[in-house]
Parts: sequence; structure tokens; C-alpha cells
Amino acid sequence: MQRLFPAAETAPADPVELDHWLAREYAYPSRPWIRANMVASLDGASAWKSRSAGLSGRADQALLAVLRALADVILVGAETARREEYGPADAHPNLTAARLAAGLPATPPIAVISRRLELADSLLDRQAPPGSETLVITTRSAPPAGRRSLEDGGLEVIEAGEDDVDVREALRVLGARGMTAVLSEGGPRVLAQLQRHGLLDELCLSIAPRMVAGDAPRIVNGTEEKLTELRLTALLEADGFLFTRHGRHPDSPVGGLVPD
Repeated sequence: MQRLFPAAETAPADPVELDHWLAREYAYPSRPWIRANMVASLDGASAWKSRSAGLSGRADQALLAVLRALADVILVGAETARREEYGPADAHPNLTAARLAAGLPATPPIAVISRRLELADSLLDRQAPPGSETLVITTRSAPPAGRRSLEDGGLEVIEAGEDDVDVREALRVLGARGMTAVLSEGGPRVLAQLQRHGLLDELCLSIAPRMVAGDAPRIVNGTEEKLTELRLTALLEADGFLFTRHGRHPDSPVGGLVPD
């Protein structure tokens, strides 16, 4: 792996040193920060055969593991969690000690946005370490029976919004719990909400050296158009993948929970 921008640098070849190098590259700032991580093909598809895993590769998976190890919480939509067969995050072999030393759980919890409370069975795993349990973010009008079933199974249900999940309220609730380093892993509709409300501080996009064609969705898929200016802050390359980082434009408001 190598950094191409802002200054060229070759990453360490040793896997352990590489993980720590990436952790320094992608360290969260000292204020609340909402980062999205997505993968796309050269022709803009966000999935191959309905799954992003079809576009991924070894270097992309290694970076994703580091990004998860740096986060306080992983935010994901229920549809994406079902399609990608999400389970509790794995402890990182080289970065977990730093999390524990900082007073964080071994792995970040998965916070699933679900209006209908239809969760993937893989997320109902009870083996997650303490502090890393799955959180369910739903509406105040969510099906009561579905909520009771999840709570009886030991999951915590958080309300945010009346009939649709309000991502602004959800992030405020998570922030009040000290979960201010947020990693959103999609899907396209969740990312569209973050972008529409001006909540996204940083987009990390892995560009796979592959083409898909067909009618696969883009990484952002919302009902409303909104032009958002971002600036390139870093560019890495490995195995033909480009790992881009784009942050808020200098003229944009300070990120996080900003008003519409």
C-alpha cells in the first residue's frame, strides 16, 4: 500500500506495522466526527450481485477492519445488514489493545436503523463482548410486538423519529452516550440521509478496479437531489484499488449535527 496524496509515502510491508500506520492515517479528530465508508466499481456500482463484498478485495477488507477498530459505533441500515449478513464486529488482532487502553469495548457496537424491526438473524448473536452489543434504532411508531421480541432477546431498542427514523436524533442519542466517532457503512439510503441533512464529515470511498454495468445502485440513493461540495484530503493505492478520502469543503459549516 502507498499514499499518493497529500505526500507520497510507502506504507510498511509488515502487516502489524501496516495496521498501525493506517490507524494513524485515519485517526478520528478530537471532536464528533461522522465518517462513511463505501466501495464502488469504476462505473459507479455499489454492489455486484446485490452485495458490496463482490467488489471488495484483500486491501479493502484490511482497511475496513482498521476503520471499525477506530470507531465508537458502526451505523448501518437494516436492509444492508440483512443483505451483507452482518454480525457483531470482530476484534482487531493488532488494534484491540489500544481500544481497551482507551476504555472502549473490544469491538464497537453495531447500530442498526430499522423502521419495521426486521433484523438479520446474524445480528442476533449473543456472543458479542460486553459494550459491543447490537443497538436497534427505530421509530416511536414501530411494531410493539417486534420491539418486545428484540428486547426480550437482550437487544437495546432506541427511538429516534415518529414514523421514519430521524438520523439527526439518532446521532444525538448516540453522541450523548459518548459514541461520537461514527462509522457509517451504508447502505445507500442511510448515506443519502446523512448527506441530505449535512451530517457527513468525511467519505472514505474504495474504488475497485472492476466494472459491473447493469442497474446496480450508486453509493448514495435518495429521493431528493442535493449538491454537496467535498475536497480530497488523501489518496491511497493498493492492489489496483484506490482509497479516497473526501472531507467537508472549507466553506462548509463545521460538521456533525448541523442544521438543515
